[in-house]
Amino acid sequence: MNWHWLGPASVFTLQVIFIIRALLRPHRQPTSRIAWVAIIGALPIVGILAYLLLGETNPGRALVTRIHAAMRQVPIPGKTSETLLDVEDAYRLPPRAVPLFRMGQSINGYPPMGGNSAALMADSNAAIDAMVADIDRARQHVHICFYIWLTDHNGMKMVEALRRAARRGVTCRVMADDLGSRKLIHHRAWRDMAQDGVQLVRALPIGSILLRPLHGRFDMRNHRKVVVIDNRVTYCGSQNCADPEFRVKARYAPWVDLVARFEGPVALQNQHLFATDWMSQTSEDLTPLLASATVPQEPGFVAQVVASGAATRYEAMPEMFIALMDSATDELMITTPYYVPDEAIQTALRASAHRGVRTTLIMPQRNDSWIVAGASRSYYLELLQAGVRILEYPHGLLHTKSLTVDGTTTLIGSANMDRRSFDLNFENNILLFDPAFTIQVRERQQHYLDASQEITIDMVKAWPTWRVLWNNVLATIGPVL
Repeated sequence: MNWHWLGPASVFTLQVIFIIRALLRPHRQPTSRIAWVAIIGALPIVGILAYLLLGETNPGRALVTRIHAAMRQVPIPGKTSETLLDVEDAYRLPPRAVPLFRMGQSINGYPPMGGNSAALMADSNAAIDAMVADIDRARQHVHICFYIWLTDHNGMKMVEALRRAARRGVTCRVMADDLGSRKLIHHRAWRDMAQDGVQLVRALPIGSILLRPLHGRFDMRNHRKVVVIDNRVTYCGSQNCADPEFRVKARYAPWVDLVARFEGPVALQNQHLFATDWMSQTSEDLTPLLASATVPQEPGFVAQVVASGAATRYEAMPEMFIALMDSATDELMITTPYYVPDEAIQTALRASAHRGVRTTLIMPQRNDSWIVAGASRSYYLELLQAGVRILEYPHGLLHTKSLTVDGTTTLIGSANMDRRSFDLNFENNILLFDPAFTIQVRERQQHYLDASQEITIDMVKAWPTWRVLWNNVLATIGPVL
């Protein structure tokens, strides 16, 4: 036997196996499959290792099974049937709002519910102060989930508030992402909370990097930002538990976020979301917490939680974004720090401008991810030619994820307009219909817009060829990630 052929033959066999695997994987767009076939074919060893670490878009079958089991077990307060609710009949909203809330309900099962109120936080520090005040008033429980939790000023204010609450007998449950919040998890503050009785969970633990491919992608993270207090108050927005100076990436600071404080039935939906996450990673049953919950009957606007992740249907969040874009008749305003769209999102955004809707996209001028920054700008020319206004915010990293439609409808939360939020991360947003609150969000968006630099077609066409080439090369990485 010619043993010197054994190595190349083995590599070729592995190439074929992994190429077939990439082609057979469900929930992959053709561009993604083509990208993986090209990488595995051109870079055999590197490509196979990359596919093992990044090729599978699931966090592990066992976790997904536990999440589904929790979702079936825990009741959704106020939900009376599986039928998609008609908000025109139920709440006298305009007909064009009907498909939006039906889309949201189809993702998680959370029906649109009236009786909600909201207050927009002035800034990041004000948001943390409001959370701390609510924690200090808590009587029964405090539930918190953050992707990034730092041990800076704001981070420690939250830690101390939780310790105070736990010491006076309030049940405190905390989930912190094992990657994003690693600085807190390995800090003495984590142990101090545990000693005071705060129940702690490391969300999506990474474990051994060598064994991680056997249990799903290590970079599929819990990107949610959820605070629920006494089944009554919840917070939703883009902010992590940290100072706006965000000292781990201080050169891009300040982080500019948008957070709202909600009361009403939507708080119970965020509670359900937290409970299913918690039960998927612990043995504690939080069913009684929701089973005994009373849906408040107060005047207020219609809202619903829209969350996505590996346990929801594929491309749920981009479907929600597209539905909102398609519903716009007068104005569509979007802020996002990361814009790496799939073809459907790019087409929907262009189509909005083509049909005469005033369509605006605001992003940070300096991004903390040079890959995302370059990839985002590769889409500029197409958008500008369609009539989309593009502005770049220069005063820090604009981290706000917001979308307003026609001055009546708002979507805020944790989801970015990139493939990581669409395909990988666990995200949470709130969709609402309320002109008064939407005007407040729209004013905040206008504040960003007024401070931003507009990008024109002439500016993009003047970019040197090497820059265009570089941006387009980075954009090809999007389908792989």
